[in-house]
Amino acid sequence: MKFLACSVLCAACSASAQETAVVRIFGQGQTRQVQNITREDLLGALPGASPLRTLEKLPGVSFQSADAFSSYEWSTRIGIRGFSQGQLGFTLDGVPLGNMSYGNNNGLHISRAITPENLRQVELAQGMAAPGTASSGSLGGAIQFFSNDPAPLAAASALQTVGSHHTVRTMLRMDSGKGFYLSALRQHAEKWKGIGPQDLKQFNAKAMHSAGPFTGRAFYNYAERKETDYQDLSRDMRDRLGWLWDNYAPDWKRSVLAARGIFSGGVNNLDDGYYAARGLRKDHLAYVSLHYAPVQAHTVANATAYYHRNEGQGHWYTPYTPTDAANPISIRTTEYGINRHGVLAAATRYAGAHAISAGFWFEHNIHDLARRYYAATGPQDTNHFLHHPFLTGFVQRFHVQTAQFHLQDSVRAMDGKLALTAGVRHPRVTIDATSSDRSRAGGRLEARKPSLPQLGASYDLDRETELFASLSRNMRAFEAGVYGQFSQSQEAFDLGAARLRPETSITADAGIRLQRGPLAGSLALYANSFRDRILSVATCAGVVGCPNTVVNVGRAAARGAELAVSWKPLQYWTWFNSLTFNDARYQSNYIDLGQTVPVDGKRVVDSPRTMWQTEAAYDDKHWFGRISGKYTGARFYTYTNDGRVPGYAVWNLAGGYRWRDWTLQIQVQNLFDKRYFGTIGSNQFAASDPSGSFPTLLTGAPRELFITLGGRL
Repeated sequence: MKFLACSVLCAACSASAQETAVVRIFGQGQTRQVQNITREDLLGALPGASPLRTLEKLPGVSFQSADAFSSYEWSTRIGIRGFSQGQLGFTLDGVPLGNMSYGNNNGLHISRAITPENLRQVELAQGMAAPGTASSGSLGGAIQFFSNDPAPLAAASALQTVGSHHTVRTMLRMDSGKGFYLSALRQHAEKWKGIGPQDLKQFNAKAMHSAGPFTGRAFYNYAERKETDYQDLSRDMRDRLGWLWDNYAPDWKRSVLAARGIFSGGVNNLDDGYYAARGLRKDHLAYVSLHYAPVQAHTVANATAYYHRNEGQGHWYTPYTPTDAANPISIRTTEYGINRHGVLAAATRYAGAHAISAGFWFEHNIHDLARRYYAATGPQDTNHFLHHPFLTGFVQRFHVQTAQFHLQDSVRAMDGKLALTAGVRHPRVTIDATSSDRSRAGGRLEARKPSLPQLGASYDLDRETELFASLSRNMRAFEAGVYGQFSQSQEAFDLGAARLRPETSITADAGIRLQRGPLAGSLALYANSFRDRILSVATCAGVVGCPNTVVNVGRAAARGAELAVSWKPLQYWTWFNSLTFNDARYQSNYIDLGQTVPVDGKRVVDSPRTMWQTEAAYDDKHWFGRISGKYTGARFYTYTNDGRVPGYAVWNLAGGYRWRDWTLQIQVQNLFDKRYFGTIGSNQFAASDPSGSFPTLLTGAPRELFITLGGRL
């Protein structure tokens, strides 16, 4: 059983470890709102599910996807306190993951950066990122992922999952016992509606070696993902065609007839469906790091160098650009390339009651973006990277230089009861873009702030009760790529570039954390004030690929409260609840193409006002089980709030048995087979949609069953 304590597939944990997890989830000792998802929570999730999904139990977190694993990147969305995914920071072992958007431009999604079983912890900062976080987009909070180290004992372990829609997932890991491990993953599933595979191949390797006060680590990840898209729906399409409507594949004849304007089965326009759509990604991510920590340390230091290379294509069979007179359909691609490298370092000096830290982050990123068209003459296999286009729409190249410095002092006073932190960071991000034609913009943008301060405090009222408060100013840099400021036409960019300002926010929160025997909880109140909020407004159906309209909507504000409570009424039982109230609204109208768009006082898109999560769990070290449910309130997908999807509640059930070195687990996702719109804004957001005809919604996954067996080989 010693193996289980260190194995990547360990599902057992002691009662003391579980009690520690309850405390850690509420972020004791932090001067800002920080909560951790522990190893035990990660192991209890559906194997292969995105680590982001484990965060949805925490207050303030809105998470949606259209598949059970939440790995379908076109649909995966996470928002925190009214901040969208593109306004958050993401790192893995300190290495920046960018904004993790589907339109790759400065990083990669966590599901492609590491196999979930190789994670040991996820840290969520709801209000503000630490000053040294390597992110140029953390206008709001940050999510930091941490990988586990090689096990101290030699071992081989395996995890096998099978389930609904032909899901087969196999994960193998070998630990040498001498400071390194290798893991391999193969995952396959069919879409839960329509036709098409969802495949992932992934390889991880990590090495660690210590010599005196120095510890070195090296990590490598290779991921190859192929996903088949679900058709984006509108409210009108749901009413006419039903929740289960999807693209035409494998019916090539019907898609050809539709491209010629001959519709059937309730379809009445070109954008009700396409033959198929896909997303292809290949990633290499590597880093080496060195940690210096003497036994009696007055100074500790870390340094990391990293490299990331990505190749991506998004396929869309389009009826708007025919291959030739006989074939009214072509394959429209958006093609991505990322080649980035960087270095980050920090040192902390302990002097009396003070801990003074300073550091920097530098990154150089070359991002290539192109729109191309390939011949489609029949239902041939195109689930691979395409070459030899017959037409190129546009080509852009972005050189992005990032530099950030930070300084922070943390001090303990009043016999350690009072903790104070004061920090500042100085970011500078420069984008130089070139474009092959004026349909997409080229030019130069720079975002910089000489001082973004942070202040925080925590005070221990007693051993069981802690108060905390924080205040920070944050900035989001301009964005390269398919969704940012350069997605406009050259004319629109030239007219507005001089007036563009990077988004900034001021965030304040305060709260209380407590532990009373079997009861642990936290309550936080917060306020966010946004300035120069930039919106990207879709101007046509996504498959057409029109230039976006990028507008500054001025100010927005959010006010809210977060409550989390964990109760352990009996030895093996735990009941967890979280409640969120968030009121995020625009505070001024904006002008688009000379027209005033009335959004003053309207709710921020994709920002539910209320959320509630509950989870009851039993675990006696052998038998275990949990039932969880989450309610997400109504959300808007138009800036004027005339496009709305109702709230919904989804329940999940899991249980299993452990014996010796093995674990058997059964999980049911969406237990009551709820029909609902999960993702909104898949084709971005519109100013208005009074007829409900804008296709930017995705149906949540139905009830699905998965069985997993894992253990020591």
